[in-house]
Amino acid sequence: MKRCPSLVDAGRRSFLTGAGLATAGAAAATVLPAQAKAAPALALVKYPASRLANLKDLTVNEPHNVAYPDVNAPGVLLKLGTRVPGGAGPDGDIVGFTTLCPHKGFLLTYSTGDKTLNCPGHYSRFDCEKGGQQIWGQATQNLPQYALRVDAKGDIYAEGVDELIYGRLSNVL
Repeated sequence: MKRCPSLVDAGRRSFLTGAGLATAGAAAATVLPAQAKAAPALALVKYPASRLANLKDLTVNEPHNVAYPDVNAPGVLLKLGTRVPGGAGPDGDIVGFTTLCPHKGFLLTYSTGDKTLNCPGHYSRFDCEKGGQQIWGQATQNLPQYALRVDAKGDIYAEGVDELIYGRLSNVL
């Protein structure tokens, strides 16, 4: 039998060593520090701008009920009293969230003591000062937050949502 002169007989040991190194490299790439990986862009779903309220309608640490992006999506506007990431308005302290729990769709309630939205169904809790970050419970995603804009007259507009709203296959209306 004539062999190809370019063919290299690697053997089992060489093959397994190479496969092991490739596997180790792939595993190392998945456990790199978070700051070494590129940060994913937020998948903000744009909706038509919708006026939700005016600055005069809000009181510090009291929820203002709204519906966005449609009447079947209950939500809340909050003036937290301190500047927060993603906050709108002159003080950077106004945020808006859907009030449907992303786990099973229970209606969330606001706790003025720790500025969280809480689910009565399975006890998920979401930190309103940290962009709706889940801090406890069964939910597997953070609370969908509205992208807000405040105009010169003080009107507050929502222009998108950063997570999937419970019960929807997509955020497209």
